[in-house]
Amino acid sequence: MVWLGTGVRQSQRWLFRPAREPTQQLVAGVFLVLVGLAASFGLVWGGRTFAAWLHPLAASATELFFIQACFALRALLEAGARMEQALQEGGALAGRAALMHLCSRSPEGLEPPALRAATIESLAENTSDSVVAPLFWLVAGGVYGMVAYRVINTLDAMVGYRGRNEYFGKASARIDDLLNWVPARLTVMFLLLAGRLLGMPADRGWHVARADARLTASPNAGWPMATAAGLLGVRLEKPEAYVLGARFPLPDPSAFARGMQLTRLAAWFSAAAALVALAVLR
Repeated sequence: MVWLGTGVRQSQRWLFRPAREPTQQLVAGVFLVLVGLAASFGLVWGGRTFAAWLHPLAASATELFFIQACFALRALLEAGARMEQALQEGGALAGRAALMHLCSRSPEGLEPPALRAATIESLAENTSDSVVAPLFWLVAGGVYGMVAYRVINTLDAMVGYRGRNEYFGKASARIDDLLNWVPARLTVMFLLLAGRLLGMPADRGWHVARADARLTASPNAGWPMATAAGLLGVRLEKPEAYVLGARFPLPDPSAFARGMQLTRLAAWFSAAAALVALAVLR
């Protein structure tokens, strides 16, 4: 999806103007969504058609290429590992620099426990966004469904921000909320299952999820994040925004390592569930 990010940045130069009225921003944002979907569908269709012309096996290989391009689990886990390595080798200063490559939160003033907490939040949220949701839409809508989800999710990450020009990204943000509603809650199930297998208190994870999931501005992100907080017994917070698992301490290196294990195992459970669903439905 790197090409999509490049295309969005180029499109912003002529679609987006800070002086636009909200209605004009909204129309431009809707147009951006339509162009992104059309371009992505055209690329998938063209690639599959050309590959099928070459050989049936080439068509299958092309589908697998597009499917793997929609996932980011490896990159997510590598980013988490880099955070802990940065903290171990360079302390808070290095950790703040690492956080900037993982999420959009300002790292200013964050100490190692808070940096680990922000990373665990990102791991939990992206278990849904980068693994469970693409798999869900693969099962529901095939390769085109998965690609459509990744287009919307990428657009939301790039332009779905609040502020003076938020209407430009409102269409992307609202559609992303809708597409992630079911996957975010499925992620809770996979996290609880993974946590149980790893010896974590699944009942506590579910209790914290029910109590704190709605404290975040997003209707979806709070569910996997609060579940992870409960399973790991750690406090996850965004200053002046929310606190999940308020009665727990901020994560130490041991909790962070368990968070990485939790993410990895939950992702594998979701992949296994998707394979079973595809086998039954296809």
